Amino acid sequence: MILSASRRTDIPNYYSEWFLNRIKDGYVYVRNPMNIHQVSKINITSKVVDCIVFWTKNPESMLDKLEQLKDYKYYFQFTLTGYGKDIEPFVPHKRNEMIPVFQRLSAMIGKEKVVWRYDPIIFTQVYSEEYHLKAFHEIASSLNGYCTRVIISFVDLYAKAKKNMKNLKIMDRNQKELFEFASKLAEIAQNNGMEIETCAELIDLSFCGIKHSSCIDKDMIEKIVGSPVKVQKDKNQREECGCVESVEIGAYNTCINGCRYCYANDNDEQVRANRALYDVYSPILCSKITEEDKITERVVKSLKEGQISLFFV
Repeated sequence: MILSASRRTDIPNYYSEWFLNRIKDGYVYVRNPMNIHQVSKINITSKVVDCIVFWTKNPESMLDKLEQLKDYKYYFQFTLTGYGKDIEPFVPHKRNEMIPVFQRLSAMIGKEKVVWRYDPIIFTQVYSEEYHLKAFHEIASSLNGYCTRVIISFVDLYAKAKKNMKNLKIMDRNQKELFEFASKLAEIAQNNGMEIETCAELIDLSFCGIKHSSCIDKDMIEKIVGSPVKVQKDKNQREECGCVESVEIGAYNTCINGCRYCYANDNDEQVRANRALYDVYSPILCSKITEEDKITERVVKSLKEGQISLFFV
């Protein structure tokens, strides 16, 4: 099983203590967002979890706790952009705080296990092509030697995010402009020793040196795990998404980064209400089990195939 922690919230930033308590207990409860009284009990022991994929904008609170994951394989998707407080209000200063955190994490676990995400890319009067190119260059230069892979994507106007983004005055770019912009990003990435890839993009940027890729990536997981894994494309994601199947353990409306483009939060009052329920010892994140809930044990297993091979080490 591949564990996603989490597309729905920033677990390393805000809920690392809860997550590590779940690791100690060996299981977690996850509420179905489409049927809130349907709860899955999921075994997350190292016997069945092949790899954990962490998604975060700030894993600093987790750095001194990584020893507790010694029995697990994992990697981090670390989002680091050039946006200010108008778009990412509660993310610490990038140059002064987040770049050093990225560098520390990379030094601790290896540069191949920290993927830099510069996404989503939003064009406005403030955040022009020139602004993004300057920010991308500065971050890439700072991460040179600390990262081998960067993922980009252009903003998608999800229904949940439209309300939060309505005041940003987003500007469209035609295909020619996007190609020219992407080519410059690719050159910067290459000059800093990084492969650059897109995530869930319809536009083909391969001739710019940017290939389609995925965040929960089979090839990357096999290299980290040291074994082939039997896994299929995730049918629950968009068609253009190349991610393989994973088990998601986060909860919507629980992240307090406050990013204006976020699709995982759609109600500030609900976020505050959910946060009030946070209990580091609870089996379920920012929620309480009630008599109305039906708990079902989800069948999970390791996806490893055969013996560990030197080919994957």
